[in-house]
Amino acid sequence: MSHEEYMRLALELAKKATGFTSPNPIVGAVIVRDGEIIGQGYHKRYGDLHAERNAFAECDAKGIDCTGADMYVTLEPCCHHGKQPPCTEAVIAHGIKRVFVGSSDPNPLVSGKGSEQLRRSGIEVHEGILRSECDKVNEIFFHYITHKRPFVTMKYAMTMDGKIACTTGESKWITGEEARRHVHFERLRHTAIMAGVGTVIADDPLLTCRLEGGRDPIRIICDSTLRTPLESSIVKTAAEVPTVIASACADPERIKPYTDRGCEVITAAGIDGRVDLRELMRILGEERGIDSILLEGGGELNWSALKAGIVNKVQAYIAPKIFGGNAKTPVSGEGVLTPSEAYILETVDIVRLGEDHMIESMVRYVHRDS
Repeated sequence: MSHEEYMRLALELAKKATGFTSPNPIVGAVIVRDGEIIGQGYHKRYGDLHAERNAFAECDAKGIDCTGADMYVTLEPCCHHGKQPPCTEAVIAHGIKRVFVGSSDPNPLVSGKGSEQLRRSGIEVHEGILRSECDKVNEIFFHYITHKRPFVTMKYAMTMDGKIACTTGESKWITGEEARRHVHFERLRHTAIMAGVGTVIADDPLLTCRLEGGRDPIRIICDSTLRTPLESSIVKTAAEVPTVIASACADPERIKPYTDRGCEVITAAGIDGRVDLRELMRILGEERGIDSILLEGGGELNWSALKAGIVNKVQAYIAPKIFGGNAKTPVSGEGVLTPSEAYILETVDIVRLGEDHMIESMVRYVHRDS
């Protein structure tokens, strides 16, 4: 096997922990000697052993000596004490000869220091193996550790003519089962999910992850005036699934019915009487440790999020259907006035999901203070 093939195996191991390591990265490690894989592991859950130490634990359990072996790890080994001791110490102690690294770690506590510590101990370090693929699986971690703001993915499903519902408002279902399952994987991958109060009133969603063995995201409802129905599924299940209502209202009497039912109410008031999305991201990132949000809003919230400059990625699930008519579109609001003011999307991936396609793009803010 080639260096790339070993690293790709480490990547597949890392992906097994998707949704369970936040706010830490997902990492996989493979130990190879004389062309034979002698150990492998991944960081399974926040607070548990890191990938390198899990791989060594497998070798230790089998009585395998790692001296002179190579290690392939998707992210630069850490060199600081956190929930776990430094992985560099374990790499050195086990006599690894060469380490092949996918991504460099932007965490200031690591950021090149891990690789340098290994080199000072006489270990060869080769960096950048499948770097783009390794970077992508940790795009959330990289963004959060750098900016202390949630990585926001704006998701919507639409027809080929750009409609998210019929003229009657009926929207179930635009896409097929495979695409909808992919959405639940994205709910698992993100720490939180955000929708507007209009969506709650119109659809009464649960906003949970319905994958077997999955984890429900924290639910965030943008509700400037606190009009989320107390009888809604969101409020009625707030004691079971963490639920945050972000509002511009600070009236204790208006807030109490929600907190009595298990909701947390965050006040992030803007000058226009609406939720200040930038301030909300600061609160969620710095004070709540939320590293990622899947935005499943309606057209108005999607526009507000773009305008506020908080959207990092757009995922458009496109069904081979045409609704026609004057129906809702994914992004509404006042819109831009000229094509030159458009929000620019840089396509990262196009995925076939049954009869549907998902186009994934990064948002590039041009000539905007965001």
